[in-house]
Amino acid sequence: MQRRDAGAAAREGLHVRLRTSEESQVPPPRPSPVHRRAAEHLRNADPVLARCLPPDGQSWRLPPSPGAFPCLARAIVGQQISGGAARSIVLRLRERSGAGRFPSADWFGSTPEDTLRGCGLSTQKVRYLRALSSELREGRLDLHALSGRPDAEVVERLAELPGIGRWTAEMFLIFALHRPDVLPVGDLGLRKAVQRNWGDRALPSEARVGRLGKRWAPYRTYATYALWRSLEPPGAGRREPEGGVNG
Repeated sequence: MQRRDAGAAAREGLHVRLRTSEESQVPPPRPSPVHRRAAEHLRNADPVLARCLPPDGQSWRLPPSPGAFPCLARAIVGQQISGGAARSIVLRLRERSGAGRFPSADWFGSTPEDTLRGCGLSTQKVRYLRALSSELREGRLDLHALSGRPDAEVVERLAELPGIGRWTAEMFLIFALHRPDVLPVGDLGLRKAVQRNWGDRALPSEARVGRLGKRWAPYRTYATYALWRSLEPPGAGRREPEGGVNG
């Protein structure tokens, strides 16, 4: 399947807005010990990546988790469509549910298909979201229990569900569980960042990204986030991940 710019808005609210001097006079928060260790390791491991890291003393925390179900559901919504289209669908879902936030699994399970289609979801995505809702409502899937499982087991369990592939599962690991060592080699935004920062003539392969990432372990999530942010133009407020391959 073709690589795509997909899923950007599926994680709306998951990304960090970069602070500028015009936004606030409050100094940026100091990094935690884990962020300091990650920054020190990555600077020493890769001089190219070091240029993408936040300045010394500044925090680079991952954004707060929006919740397990919203994280997965937004990723499904954003598959194979533009970021703007996905944002519009998310907003319509919020408005239609009347909850003032991303709808619950129960809402997706009980809302007529025509209503969901009217929000802009394809028939296939309605099926994916209802399958996820059914797994949760009937107790066959416990997303909170996954927080205690190794990364590989989380990916394997989520990949059993319709519409959830490796990329979507990796976004769950990063944004819902805040796992520190995830490298989504199929993410288009990450590959674009590698191309720009390493000066590759063509978009690098997943294998090349994987080889580069070996030196970033055990902090590959932080390296990934720094590279996503490196694509922001000067003064930009935010950067969202782009889609991977096969969900």
